[in-house]
Amino acid sequence: MKRILLVLGLGLVALILASFAIGRYPVSPDTVLAILAAKILPIAPDWPAETETVVLGIRLPRILAALLVGAALAVSGASYQGLFRNPMVSPGILGVSAGASLGAALAILLGYGMLGIQALAFACGLVAVAATWAVGAGLGRQGDPLLVMVLAGIVVGTLFTAFVSLVKFVADPYNTLPAITFWLMGSLASVELPDLLFASPPILFGLATLLAMSWTLNVLCFGDEEAKAMGLATGRLRLAIIVSATLVTAAAVAIAGIVGLVGLIVPHLARMLVGPDHRVLLPVAALLGAGFLLAVDGLARSLFAVEVPLGIVTSIIGAPFFLYLMNRGRKAWA
Repeated sequence: MKRILLVLGLGLVALILASFAIGRYPVSPDTVLAILAAKILPIAPDWPAETETVVLGIRLPRILAALLVGAALAVSGASYQGLFRNPMVSPGILGVSAGASLGAALAILLGYGMLGIQALAFACGLVAVAATWAVGAGLGRQGDPLLVMVLAGIVVGTLFTAFVSLVKFVADPYNTLPAITFWLMGSLASVELPDLLFASPPILFGLATLLAMSWTLNVLCFGDEEAKAMGLATGRLRLAIIVSATLVTAAAVAIAGIVGLVGLIVPHLARMLVGPDHRVLLPVAALLGAGFLLAVDGLARSLFAVEVPLGIVTSIIGAPFFLYLMNRGRKAWA
């Protein structure tokens, strides 16, 4: 466990340095380290001012956002998969992604700024999950509550997606519609430090809660009867996990848009490395998710002359990689 965390941590540090260095304006790693160190130590700058602007003003917020969003989606996906005892579950299963998409589309249609787009996307994501919970709680008494919750999430997600299509239908096809479409593709290109101040508190709070409840996920994986036999209030614990996972997912989607497959693929990869114990799985998933999205973002902004939306790259890379993981780890799920 410690060795795996150490290797993943060192690999993540290497990716961070590489992300600072690569791009249309290349910066050497020693210059990056000097610029970062100059904020703490009394180092006289011997680099151009525009280099410091690129490193601190453009790439630093983007790298921090990739780390936050990647860790959030990976841990949320691993938590949902454990809670619902289904390896095909992703962070958007309860409708949070569709809800956030509707909020962002409405905000763009109404002409709101970036902060308004993020706030409305976050709020609508929470509303979508609240609707899913209400429907699931109302109908779950008549059958398997977890299955009913998943089905309710699919229905609510479909409804909110239809509303997104309606907003796109009435939007100005020359200005507003392209902005909505681009946001839905997912990107970190416009992330700034104020965006991180908006998204960091719910993501960090949700991640801390999920990590603290990792042992509870282990118990819930065996079913409600075993958990109740141990004296656990399964309904409250399930609600706490869903709320925490929803917070981190909604905040991540609010600043990055729809970034597909991260919350589905990374938990499988982490499970292949360390097994199904969530006390180990969640920290490893956080490191892997942060590194995966950081690497994909580096590819998205450096492969072509025009930056490719992040959601497109994650889907192109993630789909065949997920098939590979399914082939390798189809017997590993427990």
